[in-house]
Amino acid sequence: MKKRALVAGALAVPAAAGIWGAGIEPHLFTVRRHTLPLLPAGAEPIRILHVADLHLTSWQRHRAAWVAGLTRLEPDLVVNTGDNLSADIVPTVLDVFDGLLDVPGVFVLGSNDFFSPQAKNPAKYLRSPSEVKHRTEPDLDVRSLVRGFEDHGWVFLDNAEAVLEIRGTRIGFAGLGDAHIDRDRIRIDADGELVFPRFDPAAELTIGVTHAPYSRTLEAFASAGADLIMAGHTHGGQIRVPFWGAPVTNCDLDRTRARGVFPYRDATVEISAGLGFSPFSPVRFASPPEVALLTLVPRP
Repeated sequence: MKKRALVAGALAVPAAAGIWGAGIEPHLFTVRRHTLPLLPAGAEPIRILHVADLHLTSWQRHRAAWVAGLTRLEPDLVVNTGDNLSADIVPTVLDVFDGLLDVPGVFVLGSNDFFSPQAKNPAKYLRSPSEVKHRTEPDLDVRSLVRGFEDHGWVFLDNAEAVLEIRGTRIGFAGLGDAHIDRDRIRIDADGELVFPRFDPAAELTIGVTHAPYSRTLEAFASAGADLIMAGHTHGGQIRVPFWGAPVTNCDLDRTRARGVFPYRDATVEISAGLGFSPFSPVRFASPPEVALLTLVPRP
């Protein structure tokens, strides 16, 4: 009898974890809040809403409705770090962001804004970063997605720079394309000097934006003088081990830095665990879907 009870208990634990990870946690949307002292003395606080890895499909109405309601946070700036799509539903994604598109914003793209997800062996994800590099022609309507965001005033930052004034602070932005599919364009001249990314020298705050936080992108932004670097892509590990953390980051970043805020040289890095997942791996465990709300305040 005792042996049967032990077997039943051993089977019940993974079953319960599976039910939680597939049916419950993916709906426990969270706003992760950080206060970062990065502004010059006397500056007004700035609220930045960081949205990452929406991975939207047409049947994910709960996720769509929750994101549409994020206007309640009253951000001063929206930063979208890509992977908005999991299907060719650009009009639906633009509808989800409709209220937030009235707020100043910047955005970069992730691989799943170009390419629809494919069925893969999930075990491979635990051994090495996922591979999409063999695909060259987008099968998603990425041009309409970019045009839709830009038509509402959001600034496209894939391998580009920009300046916005938010609440009286001049913010210099530099963005890199998704390093996961080799779309980042870090440029170094013949003398070994970094040419891009670069920031407006008159900026009072500098922010580097990219989708996947590969080491080379963090290094490039830090070398260019970024105060803040923002990225997504990792899903926080997506399936985390309680009291131990993420087993992987889906890039070359150390697993202990799969989400949250940490220093990198003279910069502060913020990585969002994001909102979604591939429809072929519809599970999150100990890594609830999230957006980040960063409140920037003056330095001490």
